[in-house]
Amino acid sequence: MKYFFFATLILSGVFAQAKPVDKIVAIVNDQIITTSDVEKFKKKFGPNGLQDKALLELTDVKDVQKDKSAMLNLMVDEKLIDSEVKRKNMEVTIERVEQEIRGVAANNNMSRAQLEQSIKARGVGMAEYQDYMKTTIERQSLIEREVASKIRISDEDVSSYYMAKKGPSASQNFEYTLSHIMFSPKNGGNEGALSRAKFVEEKLKNGGSFDKLAEQFSEDSNFSKGGALGTFRSGEMLKDLEEAVRKTQPGETTGVIKTNLGYQIVKVNKRVLISDPKLDERREDIRRVLYAEAYKRQFRLWLNQRREESFIRINGF
Repeated sequence: MKYFFFATLILSGVFAQAKPVDKIVAIVNDQIITTSDVEKFKKKFGPNGLQDKALLELTDVKDVQKDKSAMLNLMVDEKLIDSEVKRKNMEVTIERVEQEIRGVAANNNMSRAQLEQSIKARGVGMAEYQDYMKTTIERQSLIEREVASKIRISDEDVSSYYMAKKGPSASQNFEYTLSHIMFSPKNGGNEGALSRAKFVEEKLKNGGSFDKLAEQFSEDSNFSKGGALGTFRSGEMLKDLEEAVRKTQPGETTGVIKTNLGYQIVKVNKRVLISDPKLDERREDIRRVLYAEAYKRQFRLWLNQRREESFIRINGF
């Protein structure tokens, strides 16, 4: 009986000291995320936490902090990026990490030893800081190569954004780069020229190539490749032609236009707003706004593609 009582005491002590099992809440390819990982990740949002900001641009930090599911989602995205880093052999060496750390120290007018002391004062060990820097460098390099480097913001994009925000204005002046297919009344009169123009217009509506149709049907005696007509500013074109062009978006074609030369179908290759000096003043600011929007959009699309291609299992908390 005494032996049984002693064994009971031992077992009671074991159960009293037992800790909760570290549950696997998600699996991403060959990586796991546990409840303890989530708790460690949560601490990174504290005042002294080392949080990679690459993904925070795609989410609201407050939502992540108060919603475990949002936090887990963010962790899954980070694992997907880390998987791509390994798959594409983009891991960096400790020498590269140290080079970056010395750069951070120099930018803050510190020696490396002073930087280390500053980091320790925040309650962060140097080994943890090196891991943070290594991961940050690898992720940023991957994102730059796979997402950022492929974003292009043209002057046309800037002008269109400016026009949309400002709205129509009589002071706005444009420069158009045009191509055309011309049909001359010298060949069969006005009726014949119009008939040929309508025939080609139908082919364009059915997806025909403007360049090829121009080469095949244009009756311009000064024909250039693709029907290139040139670049014109508002006020430099025939009235009927300018009115049709003004209503046509870049990349699109007008209907059949009657001018004193005969009949024409015009393609607007490019349209640039040129008259408003405020646009030039704001051009680079607008470009940055558009880039930031495109970056977030393309980054999320890229991550969604990685999700589709990866093995992901969410067990929950």
